[in-house]
Amino acid sequence: MPERVELTGVPAFPERAYWGAPSALSSLLVQQGVDSSPGMLVKQLQLPAQEQQLEQNILKQINANGLLAYPLGAHLEDLLKQVAAGYPVLLRFSEGYAWMGMPRYAVLVGYDREEQTLLLRAGNSRRWETSFSSFSSSWESAGSWAVLLLAPLQLPAEVDAPRWLQAADALERAGQLAAAANARKVLQRSSTAAKP
Repeated sequence: MPERVELTGVPAFPERAYWGAPSALSSLLVQQGVDSSPGMLVKQLQLPAQEQQLEQNILKQINANGLLAYPLGAHLEDLLKQVAAGYPVLLRFSEGYAWMGMPRYAVLVGYDREEQTLLLRAGNSRRWETSFSSFSSSWESAGSWAVLLLAPLQLPAEVDAPRWLQAADALERAGQLAAAANARKVLQRSSTAAKP
């Protein structure tokens, strides 16, 4: 894995409204070629009325656009592997003090292993820098939630087959039958290619 990575091509929508969720999600949808903006997503995420279901509605919007929401493991290293492979990570962390932190959504776009720092598109910042330790603490306190937005033919770094198939199932439940079938096929092809 490289010592330093920054995914400079990830769009930025500096905005803090609704915990930064519409902004972070828009960044990744646009990167995948979807016509999106934070303003459009406020309505699609049913904000402010559906604030309690924000995470579920984010996943539904990802699937509604024919993309997989691939969940990542709860270790910082899992996130860094994806960024090193060129995939920005949508995540939730806690901003503020542990005892009264507010959830925030952001996009992990880079890291520096030597300096032990991360770069995020978060709130009003295009390049918010934070330490590994500070981020890990605030990410864990918000539930260590992180996902990739992937087209059905894009496999993540070190794909976990059961997680990939669950993401394909969610895509199918969203009515994206062809996309779900493509996701299953690409996994099957990669499994076949990996066998000696």
